[in-house]
Amino acid sequence: MEATRQLLADRPAPTRVVVLTTFDEDELVTAALRAGASGFLLKDLPRHRLVESVLAVHAGELQLSTSVTRRLVDRQLGRQPSPARLAAFGRLTAREVEVLALVARGATNGEICAELHLSESTVKTHVGRLLEKLAVRDRVQLVIAGYDLGVVD
Repeated sequence: MEATRQLLADRPAPTRVVVLTTFDEDELVTAALRAGASGFLLKDLPRHRLVESVLAVHAGELQLSTSVTRRLVDRQLGRQPSPARLAAFGRLTAREVEVLALVARGATNGEICAELHLSESTVKTHVGRLLEKLAVRDRVQLVIAGYDLGVVD
């Protein structure tokens, strides 16, 4: 954190710092952001996401690892999804996350078909996999999971 403070002190040009670490602790995130870091990324980040994040920080954006963001938002909102549900969320495909968001917003299978340009059987397959992966028994619980995981607000 001291290096971050020194790098950012008295610089005429805008300097940005990204912290890349294996330590996923809230106190370190807070300290890094207070020291002026523009990013806090975990070393397990896929290479392409690391490059995207560095470019985004260079463009002036703030970048946090997904797990860090989710934890900070959950703490702020007073919700804490179970560790099992968080682990399951990490195994969802991008398409499953899209379907979950639409289910959580109350969309029917037909509406999901139209929105994502999928067949009804494909939507049913995605919903079934979501039920299984998130260990819930019905669409109502999927909606709750969607809110708990921050897929919808």
